[in-house]
Amino acid sequence: MTFRPFSLWFLVLTSLPLAAADSWPEFRGPSADGHAPEAKVPTLWSATSKMRWKIPVEGKAWSSPVIADGKVYVTTAVPKDAKLSLKALCFELADGKQVWERTVFEKAEGAIHAKNSHASPTPVYAEGKLYVHFGHDGTAALNAGDGSILWTQTSLSYAPVHGNGGSPVLHDGKLIFSSDGEADPFIVALSTADGSVVWKTPRNVTVQRTFSFATPLLIEVKGKPQVISPASGAVIAYDPADGREIWRFRYGEGYSVVPRPLHLDGVVYVCSGFNRAILYAVKTDGTGDVTDTHLVWQDDKTVPKESSPILVGDEIYFNDDKGILSCLDAVTGKEHYRERLDGQGGYSASPVFAGGHLYFHNGNGITTVVKPGKTFTKVAENQLGEYGLSSFAVVADGFVIRTEGHLIRLGE
Repeated sequence: MTFRPFSLWFLVLTSLPLAAADSWPEFRGPSADGHAPEAKVPTLWSATSKMRWKIPVEGKAWSSPVIADGKVYVTTAVPKDAKLSLKALCFELADGKQVWERTVFEKAEGAIHAKNSHASPTPVYAEGKLYVHFGHDGTAALNAGDGSILWTQTSLSYAPVHGNGGSPVLHDGKLIFSSDGEADPFIVALSTADGSVVWKTPRNVTVQRTFSFATPLLIEVKGKPQVISPASGAVIAYDPADGREIWRFRYGEGYSVVPRPLHLDGVVYVCSGFNRAILYAVKTDGTGDVTDTHLVWQDDKTVPKESSPILVGDEIYFNDDKGILSCLDAVTGKEHYRERLDGQGGYSASPVFAGGHLYFHNGNGITTVVKPGKTFTKVAENQLGEYGLSSFAVVADGFVIRTEGHLIRLGE
């Protein structure tokens, strides 16, 4: 099996640090695909073993922790006097000691999906700044050192469905995120300097349900960057410089799309969301509507509606919400296996690949460790004992995990 190295062009595009010992600067890490192959992480732990530290964190959030320069950053939504305080917090990675806490926005507590939180998008760290995003409630840039607010952006209001979800991505002085609400969905880029709108592009996809929650992915095609952004009804590629649409691939009435896409050798892998999720492999070198010309393969069995797929070598792995793990050949779509991870299901978090193993974490605190390969090899099953829907952040010797009530560092 070949483990492909991270693409250097991606690091140039995003201006994010290489996967150094303890760097996890955005959703799914420095390469945006859940990879930390050099990390030396445990395969066995429990609620009482391998705990480096465990601290309570007030409020509720399903955003993932981000890690940079020896610090851990999280967002949270704290009920206060019949309102919500949307906050960012910073902790020392070494011992979990709190460094600062900042209330970014205060709002009335609106209705959200029972599985969602008011702080679900994952922050982004770059060059001493922390960019926090709360969907329709607003976006802000903070000084990562002391938490002081550098700018806020609250003019992009829209009617959400089920609350907020998708995380932002950075490229060339722009913070890019999707805003797919009840009506008039769009994708937008803000200036990282002052939060002003650089460009805003309507989706222009005709579907019955326009709301989705996917995080964009930056790729390069023939030397030029593209932002791959799944929406209801289609996945669309944009020019990050001006928001111009490059190509689109339609997938019918698929909506509430959550999984982040993947990219390998000129092909993107995207899930189509509810009601019936389909995984599509689509070539990225087209222009205009490529629905009839650029499909490589598709699969409609046990495809996730919430967690993101992961690539290791030439295989793509994905687990549906009930905990059925699929392994397919990423080039051809040929099925290698479909096996159950555990007996409980409840999967929302996206998996990670670290230290030569795959880690799949469900909402009930169970993490199943699997060896990559064309046959299913279950290495371990670990019980953390706490509910949580956040994806893991990986550090050099373990994981940082957000549960419903705590922030936890696991490691040797």
